[in-house]
Amino acid sequence: MIPAPGLLKGAKTVPFAAGLAAHGDRTAVITADGPVTYRELAARVEQTAHRLGRERRLILLVGANTTDALVVHLAALAAGHPVLLVPGDHAEAVRSLIDEYDPDVVARPDGGAWVLDERRTVSAHSLHPDLALLLSTSGSTGSPKLVRLSHENLQANAESIAEYLGIRDTDRAATTLPLHYCYGLSVVHSHLLRGAGVILTDLSVADSCFWELFRTGHGSAIAGVPYTFDLLDRVGFATMELPHLRYVTQAGGRLAPDRVARYAALGRAAGWDLFVMYGQTEATARMAYLPPDLAATRPEAAGIAIPGGSFRLQPHPDWPGEDTGELVYAGPNVMLGYAESPEDLRLGRTVDELHTGDIARRTPDGLYEVIGRRSRFAKILGLRIDPQQVEAMLGRRGITSCCTGDDDALMVAVAGDPDTTDAALVRRMVTGECGLPPRAVHVRVLPELPRLTTGKPDYRAVRELTRPDPETPAAAATSAQADLCRLYAQILDRDHVTADSSFVALGGDSLSYVEMSLRLEEALGRLPDDWHTLPIRELGKPPGQQAEDRPNTRRRRTRTLETGVALRAVAIVLIVGSHIHLFTVKGGAHVLLGVAGYNFARFHLTSADRRERLRNLGRSIARIAVPSMAWLALITLVTDDYGLTTVLLLTSLIGPNDGFWFIEALVYMLVVVAAVLAVPRVDRTERRFPFAFPAVLTALGLIGRYDVFGLDARGHVPLVAGIFWLFAMGWAAAKATTVRQRLLVTAVALVTVPGFFGQPAREAVIMAGFALLVWVPKLPSLASVNRVAGVLAASSLYIYVTHWQVFPRLEDQFAVLALAASLAVGIAYAALATRVMRWRPSLRGRRTVTWRRTRVEN
Repeated sequence: MIPAPGLLKGAKTVPFAAGLAAHGDRTAVITADGPVTYRELAARVEQTAHRLGRERRLILLVGANTTDALVVHLAALAAGHPVLLVPGDHAEAVRSLIDEYDPDVVARPDGGAWVLDERRTVSAHSLHPDLALLLSTSGSTGSPKLVRLSHENLQANAESIAEYLGIRDTDRAATTLPLHYCYGLSVVHSHLLRGAGVILTDLSVADSCFWELFRTGHGSAIAGVPYTFDLLDRVGFATMELPHLRYVTQAGGRLAPDRVARYAALGRAAGWDLFVMYGQTEATARMAYLPPDLAATRPEAAGIAIPGGSFRLQPHPDWPGEDTGELVYAGPNVMLGYAESPEDLRLGRTVDELHTGDIARRTPDGLYEVIGRRSRFAKILGLRIDPQQVEAMLGRRGITSCCTGDDDALMVAVAGDPDTTDAALVRRMVTGECGLPPRAVHVRVLPELPRLTTGKPDYRAVRELTRPDPETPAAAATSAQADLCRLYAQILDRDHVTADSSFVALGGDSLSYVEMSLRLEEALGRLPDDWHTLPIRELGKPPGQQAEDRPNTRRRRTRTLETGVALRAVAIVLIVGSHIHLFTVKGGAHVLLGVAGYNFARFHLTSADRRERLRNLGRSIARIAVPSMAWLALITLVTDDYGLTTVLLLTSLIGPNDGFWFIEALVYMLVVVAAVLAVPRVDRTERRFPFAFPAVLTALGLIGRYDVFGLDARGHVPLVAGIFWLFAMGWAAAKATTVRQRLLVTAVALVTVPGFFGQPAREAVIMAGFALLVWVPKLPSLASVNRVAGVLAASSLYIYVTHWQVFPRLEDQFAVLALAASLAVGIAYAALATRVMRWRPSLRGRRTVTWRRTRVEN
């Protein structure tokens, strides 16, 4: 790369950041908005380097998994400006580090845009020529103690990682970890070094949208800390079809050996490798890795030194034994040293090798095993926590405490009266300080803190006293979780519901979704956007903790209403009102076909295996067909309005069509789609191409929409053949994860809907409905509006079935009353039908046993 005029003359740079353009038109970054090539990324980096100026300055970058943040980071590295990378999800840490280090430029998000807040044109600091990056060692605490990394550190570590992982230019790694975390950052660096792609997202692996983006982006690499693997277990990772996945990496804390062995076996069966790794921020990211072929047989080992690095064991008096001692690492990725104030930014190398603080032993086969800690630092959920800093923080608030930790949790013992001291308040203080989720902080109030005979704190006793009783469910998984399990079982009519179950995994569909969301809002308050994919244990925590555990979840100050729910509520009112001639706004039923396809994709095309998908889809078809046929059978018995073909939902198939065409068409579509997806090869194709698959179905559906073969003139053609394209287009809308895909769905709607009826107003309603579905996932609303819309949406199918017998008796003289009565009868029938379909007395005793067992096991 030829240095741009904006780059600093004579300044040291990071070669892979300065050489992006060499990879040409290869894909560098993939986001939900589409791909970015290396050439395009290099141009943006160069442009931003110009904006950073000709004077070397300290850039504080508020980290985020976005293209804007990545561009600023690479521009600073390429131009020679030192970067202080801070967590973007912890405002207090950002403010603390700004106050402490007084950066010359602050790069941060502002609403929907990124800004460079230039505080001065010339640096206020003396910056060492080798200084490239500053990272925190203590998670999100805002601690002023930072690791000073050089340009050589970043380049050497990226090269080493790329070498032992065998990264290819065709690989594409997902950002499953934050950019400000050294592990997450190293994933980006090592792949950009090789000209590979980065799937840049802040979505959790628990979100189905993440997996859609990963598949469409041909993701080949996933990185995770131990908690990531907890989430992978919950979402059924073992049964997912990920055809491009080549390797999974794990670091950020110890993963239990049995889980290492299990994931290694899973990888062998599925065709990908598991790399277990060991590292610290002070070594830029990584120091050791376990070769994949040893993961199954030596899962307890940290492995061997990375290329270019080496270990030695320094004897420690508390850990006697041959080949045992403190693990000391040397290599080109070892930091320059620490910084505890702005004055330290002028320092060069003060550290030649890294004393890790871990006690290890070297086994006869040359592998290293970490067996203990020299100091009290703990790495919890990938965050490095200093218990002494937590004690100091509590001390400033007048609370005397002892803190310690392990790989799973931070244990806090507090001196005070157990009857009057608020342990929950202490937990909130600690989580706010450390950035840990509440479930990873155990607090116990004690009359006196445990101490050794020497008078020193007894941290072993603290661990024992604050560890949850294994015989007693944790506080967040007792009554709240059990109540939610009962609610899920009641609404979804399932027998075995546990805290690890989710709405989607239990076979929830669009009919039960609305009722479930309303009931959950009553029980829990506002719900996260992806609540239907979350396990119950995530929802069953005390109020507010879901957002704390999920740093990317923002609490809403105003209520919103899902567009799909709103469209169902509005459409059914328009349908009934237009039939009564109270007003004439047609097109609602065809909008509902699109919504049906949209909900089918959301609730039935999950990561579950093929058989489970089909079972859930079969239940949904029964919930549509059985109540409809029951009502029609009842009306046939008491009136002469219908015949047997209507009761059996056959009129649109064999003719002539009647008012129940929508129900019949929807059932036919779902049955046909279920039959197609029952074919294993088709099922695999849909999983591999989640957007292209419904796009092709839409194209096939347009054959019927335009009657390409002129079949309609030769005889009766089932109505479903001419309207299937609307269902398929709704399916595609749900799977459209990029702007280009959304634009394609919108364009298809705008081109194919006009002319279908020859009624511009009706067609405008359909196009507007699809546009909202594609581009506006939620609408601003009020709690009262949500309740009304929820009831109407949940009952829309039943209102459609029953209203034909209600409004004709009232419409001539009382049109408004006819509308109200039609809605009321449909809502009442929905409640009755739902209760009848859930009434399975033979299972009640078995359910009672299930709940008792759940309360004990969880």
